[in-house]
Amino acid sequence: MVNIVLASSNRGKLTELTDLLREVPVTVVAQSDFNVPEAVENGLSFIENAIIKARNAAAFTECPALADDSGISVDALGGAPGIYSARYAGDGASDAENLEKLLADTEHVPDEQRQCRFICVVAFVRNATDPLPIVCEGIWFGRLLRAPVGTSGFGYDPIFYVPDRDSSSAELASEVKNKISHRAQALRQLVRALSEEFSCTTRFPS
Repeated sequence: MVNIVLASSNRGKLTELTDLLREVPVTVVAQSDFNVPEAVENGLSFIENAIIKARNAAAFTECPALADDSGISVDALGGAPGIYSARYAGDGASDAENLEKLLADTEHVPDEQRQCRFICVVAFVRNATDPLPIVCEGIWFGRLLRAPVGTSGFGYDPIFYVPDRDSSSAELASEVKNKISHRAQALRQLVRALSEEFSCTTRFPS
């Protein structure tokens, strides 16, 4: 079993990722267990920030590391909050504060123009200077609600309406969400990539 450090202290994300990666012989451990300082997310894209966070965790733990950069992109706001989703209401903002700001900023947007999408990019690095990170991505299309609905999930889940399920992301059972979400899409790709990675490592040890 290989230990992989998750470059996040979000316990909800840790639980979700652990469940989705159960097919791969790895143990996912939060970077907070190693007292890893938060990375400076100064990239201009989800891909850049995911790699920055993964390299930071790998550098401090000397273990392979996995990071995701995800957020919600609202068409009527030109793609915002985008990479700033986790700090949309300011540095250190809570999920509730970010959600409330997004609802306030889109209050004027009519129902027929409230299209949005969840985006997730996952980056895996074998070490801090890995020249060829594994990068996977997923996009989940939906519509922005006008008020929170549901109590499951985290972040913007309560205001992300999933048309083909006629419910918010926060109303979906975890086993359903873990099949169709943006993170699930990206991690399915990662599962395949890591399965091949560890298979190759087994055949050709360094």
